[in-house]
Amino acid sequence: MADRVSTIDVRQRIGDMLNRVSLRHDEFIIERKGKALAALVPIERLEQMRRFARRHALDVMERQKGGAMTDDKAMKLAFEAQRWARRKPKSRAKAK
Repeated sequence: MADRVSTIDVRQRIGDMLNRVSLRHDEFIIERKGKALAALVPIERLEQMRRFARRHALDVMERQKGGAMTDDKAMKLAFEAQRWARRKPKSRAKAK
């Protein structure tokens, strides 16, 4: 589980946090005003996420081989992926 830290904590403890990430593979979620902004993760984790994204993209392309994807379809798919990536997670309070 990633520790949640404020941007002020990051400014004050960046050296310690980088050591923890590189040596102990700790992960941090960096927040401002209680909202997650970024993550500080080991480079191996970032590379793993990128490999997964590439593999997923290749799977989608493989499924599309049957019919050639037009530029319009490709743009629509790209915009859908962008909207999905930027969507805000629903808060648990609203779900109740």
